[in-house]
Amino acid sequence: MSLILSPQLPFFSSCSKSQEELEVCTMSGAALGIEVVVVFFLALFLLHRYGDFKKQQRMVLFGTLLAWYLCFLIVFILPLDVSTTIYKQCIIDQDAHAQTPSVSPLLSEQTTLNSTISPGKSTERVCYKPWSYIPDGIMPIFWRVVYWTSQCLTWLLLPFMQSYARSGGFTITGKIKTALIENAIYYGTYLFIFGSLLIYVAVHPQWHLSWYELQTIGITAANTWGLFLLVLLLGYGLVEIPRSYWEASHQGQMLIKTYFKAAKLMTEKADAEENLEDAMEEVRKINECIKYNNPLRKNVETILRKCPVEYQEKMGRNMEDYEEFDDKQNTYPTDRSLSKLHKQVIYAVQRHNRTQVQWQILLEQALHLEDVAKNETSTSRQFVHSFAPPEPVGWFRHFIYTPTAEWYWECLLKQWFYRILSVVLALFSVAVVWSECTFFSTRPVLSLFAVFIQLAEKDYNYLYIEMACFITIFFLCTCVYSTVFRIRVFNYYYLASHHQTDAYSLQFSGMLFCRLTPPLCLNFLGLIHMDSAISHQAKMQTAYTSIMGSMRVLSFIADGFYIYYPMLIVILCIATYFNLGTRCLNLLGFQQFMGDNEMTSDLIDEGRELLRRERRKRQRIEDGENRRREWRERYAQRDETAARNRASMSEMKETNYGETLNANTNRQAKYSRGGSQSGRDSIELLQDSEPQDFNAETHTDDPLQADCGRQTTGRYLSMSSSRNRIFDDV
Repeated sequence: MSLILSPQLPFFSSCSKSQEELEVCTMSGAALGIEVVVVFFLALFLLHRYGDFKKQQRMVLFGTLLAWYLCFLIVFILPLDVSTTIYKQCIIDQDAHAQTPSVSPLLSEQTTLNSTISPGKSTERVCYKPWSYIPDGIMPIFWRVVYWTSQCLTWLLLPFMQSYARSGGFTITGKIKTALIENAIYYGTYLFIFGSLLIYVAVHPQWHLSWYELQTIGITAANTWGLFLLVLLLGYGLVEIPRSYWEASHQGQMLIKTYFKAAKLMTEKADAEENLEDAMEEVRKINECIKYNNPLRKNVETILRKCPVEYQEKMGRNMEDYEEFDDKQNTYPTDRSLSKLHKQVIYAVQRHNRTQVQWQILLEQALHLEDVAKNETSTSRQFVHSFAPPEPVGWFRHFIYTPTAEWYWECLLKQWFYRILSVVLALFSVAVVWSECTFFSTRPVLSLFAVFIQLAEKDYNYLYIEMACFITIFFLCTCVYSTVFRIRVFNYYYLASHHQTDAYSLQFSGMLFCRLTPPLCLNFLGLIHMDSAISHQAKMQTAYTSIMGSMRVLSFIADGFYIYYPMLIVILCIATYFNLGTRCLNLLGFQQFMGDNEMTSDLIDEGRELLRRERRKRQRIEDGENRRREWRERYAQRDETAARNRASMSEMKETNYGETLNANTNRQAKYSRGGSQSGRDSIELLQDSEPQDFNAETHTDDPLQADCGRQTTGRYLSMSSSRNRIFDDV
């Protein structure tokens, strides 16, 4: 934001001509500023969804947030750069047309006559400024900051932070040392590639190395590596994403595939639990060996804090407070072995948590698909869930997404929506493949995306240009990034929602986004013929292309690799369509979903049985909750009834006492009428005496019998009440 609002930038100097231009510049600056702010909150929201702000290290969160933010900025801001470049090219063409002399007096006379007859028309081309126009001087600075910051992150800082986060060292110095050793080969490979390119340029006599050329060599090396990986991942995603939505429209096929995934995931989950148990057993032995007065005890405490809570409590109960410490170093583990154990515990806990989250997500998907299969034959057209949702029903599900609306969506409309979406994505994939194979042809223009952009350019439909650019880049990014997280190499990384993604996966995703997004956007500019190094057209380049440098320095890459290598995407798409990679992995022993395979059928049956077991387990838990709820309601009703009975009995006792007291008073008055003063005194004493508790069942005048009857009745009532409470749970 400081770049946008700084008064020293050319933005404000170019906007100081008139009030109208000032308003347009303010609007364009506001559009850029709004996108910068919106993209930041989008990256923050996604990081909050996948990461854990409370448990993970601040440097890990900051590095991942910065990497995601810079990559999202490239995707969102590049369409604005394209529309601004098209407007500037229009201005250049208009100036060139104005400086061209008239070819003949007859044509000039005919033009004057036409302008006299129809003054509303003009043969001169008018260039309309886009609503998101960005003045000169802003975008080069913006792209330079974004690009070089992202490159420093992905090639230098994030790999180091990955090793630092997973290091088993107990001090900052130890972690830094471990991270440098682990990344020595990594950095050495990059230096070897860069040095080879540097030697290639240095031996050419017509080239003189300068800082700009060195910059270009570094950018070319990074983009070449990114394009190599980009085409491999894109060839898989262009086929797999439309096919995944087509398969999702068939609920039965999806349910069978979910059974297969459940069986595989349960094996991985059991392996993760076994590894965690082994690691915790090693920690228990170390914990019992090293007591509180040992110098290595603080390292053991650090390891214990990384263990799950239940293991910490179990080890804490079995720990003695003190033990004599001797200097026999051979009986105690070394600092290096504790560091190795620390790293093992970190990996085991992360893997265990990841498999637990994956299992819960897959279980919810399988139960939902089974519910859909049951509700498809429902005549009431009311979607019924097997288990009540854990969260309370909100206003959306209460008023809009009712059980009837849910049935129509899940059982009828959703499959057709997925089929239509699959067809649209398949057409989009075909357009990408065709354009990747023909984008180097400028006459005629064969790239479909270049045709669409040029047609919109004639009508000055800048909003369409920006939306088309954003949708295309977003589709390419989705194909590439989803492929990475579908093909999980040895389960080293996995983006899990609900704050369950570990630090290694977060940093890997940030590093991957920073490496693939710049060459992907450069490849997109080649598809729409706005990269002169590939299209060989004398047109104005975007500010993004100017920052990437001229590829003329390395002609064999610009004229060979960048043009012919993307054609390989056709072969990769064909291989993905016929599942050649899946079949090869299955032959190598990696269990993959194959419909006509005996091992696949066995895993499907195993997964179905696992889901049945989980369903019965959930049903027992829900039944127990229902019984406890019914017992609580029954006890509440019984307590309310007992309180009401006690209140009515006390009212009856008070009424009977008043009637008896009045009867005694009347009887005394009858027998002592006209009597002596002593009779009246006895009546007054009787009225002032302590009230007696007379039951309705006891109508005798003898207070002893009344008390006896009252106590007997109360005793039997209490015994009856206690007897009912004793046998309530039986």
